[in-house]
Amino acid sequence: MQRYAILSDRRPSRPARKLLVRALTAALLLLPAIPLTIAPVAGVAQNLPTLGDTEREGLSPLMERKLGEQIMRDIRSDRDYVDDGPVSEYLNNFGLNLVSVHPEVRGEAGFDFQFFMVRDPMLNAFALPGGFIGVNSGLVLAAQSESELAGVLSHEIGHVAQRHIARMLGQQKQNSMIQLAAIVLGALAGISKAGGDAAMATMMGGTGVAIQRQLNFSRDAEREADRIGLQIMRDGGYDPSGMVTFFGRLQAASRNYSDVVPPYLMTHPLTTERIADIEARIRDQRYKQRVDNPEFQLVRARTQVLQNDSVQGLRDSAEKFQRQMKDNTKLQTAAAKYGLAYVYYRQNKLEQADAMLKEAQEAAIPLKTGIMFTSLDIDIKVARKQGAAALQLADAMRKQYPISRVAARQYADALIASRRNDEAIAYLRDQAQLYRSDAQIQNLLAKVYAVQGKQALQHLALAEAYALNGSLLAAIEQLGIARKAPDATFYDQSQIDAREREWKEKWKDESKDMKDRG
Repeated sequence: MQRYAILSDRRPSRPARKLLVRALTAALLLLPAIPLTIAPVAGVAQNLPTLGDTEREGLSPLMERKLGEQIMRDIRSDRDYVDDGPVSEYLNNFGLNLVSVHPEVRGEAGFDFQFFMVRDPMLNAFALPGGFIGVNSGLVLAAQSESELAGVLSHEIGHVAQRHIARMLGQQKQNSMIQLAAIVLGALAGISKAGGDAAMATMMGGTGVAIQRQLNFSRDAEREADRIGLQIMRDGGYDPSGMVTFFGRLQAASRNYSDVVPPYLMTHPLTTERIADIEARIRDQRYKQRVDNPEFQLVRARTQVLQNDSVQGLRDSAEKFQRQMKDNTKLQTAAAKYGLAYVYYRQNKLEQADAMLKEAQEAAIPLKTGIMFTSLDIDIKVARKQGAAALQLADAMRKQYPISRVAARQYADALIASRRNDEAIAYLRDQAQLYRSDAQIQNLLAKVYAVQGKQALQHLALAEAYALNGSLLAAIEQLGIARKAPDATFYDQSQIDAREREWKEKWKDESKDMKDRG
């Protein structure tokens, strides 16, 4: 079965893969039994092709989103989920800019696309149900330009826009009946005089038909996603040949594998005909060179460190950046120095990190590097107990980038580092009202409450953070701790009781839902 969302890997013991495979496989097996129907698409822009077949009835848009959110809860709780502010902000800004080129890809449910990274050196990217798109760290490092990265993300956006998972479920309904019939016939053949060989042949024959149907569907789905992706790339100002270049590199890399196919090629069947089709579509298009955003190389340098943050991994990254600094290109030198500064920061070599970051900033002049340099500078100053200097930088950054979530969180962190706790609480409470789904804001509130010794409020904030991340049992446990806190007021107790009723009811509904499906 074609699985757009599953991270295939040669290392099945990795918890991220086990969680994702278990969650998605169970969902895909169980959901087709639920009678779901959706209304035909209305008022969708004519720029992109839309679906009109009955296979879309396999999964409604709302159920598709709910399924995606359930899977994301498992992913976020795993250590291989990269919860790094600057990298996440870059990926989301980059991906949402692609989505904005053709807003109709959000569909009738208006999917709120989210882009994220997982820590894995293998080349892979995947689209989950409901608009969640992930990329492996190894794929970001393998991309040589923003156009190549745009090719991969646009392709995944194409899968979401064409609702391939919903269509796959429609196909699966038919295929599962074929397989079921084959198993029944095989069992009957085993009882007959023909014996076990005939039974096995019958079952394998039916399974083969089902697999072929799914394989045919997956190839068509890949071609559809290619066409959508190329259109998004072209209209977004990216070089469409980036898709061909990257897929060509993937195909060449596959020759270096023996019996193991690269994960991206397992989840996205790549054929010579498919690459030829993409080349034919861009052959008559005028070549348009696009200059990459300097942030791209800085994000790649940061990703290099995040991909393997072990002691040896940091040493290997440092050696790589030192070699890269010998390159003549201005941006590559600046990116290498930035990466080395980040390595020193992670190694707690703060003076070296500060000095190397200054060199990186000087090497990057006059390039526009967004929040990357300032964000790391604030982290270093906070770690060096230079709260006033960190706050000055953070205040300037949040004013320059008023919608940046990284800037908002680091400003709060700098307020705490400067021991301006009352200001931090007031600011974070405002942020919590504006961004109710931001779990990190609640974590920062818990941090500053802990500094002030406000135990009840600290555990209430932790409870909110756990609930936002989908860990309802952990959230309810934190409420119990908050209730027993000696400083819990009557108002706190009322809030605890209300939240506890709400979350227990929600947990009860989710447990019943899982039981009914299982």
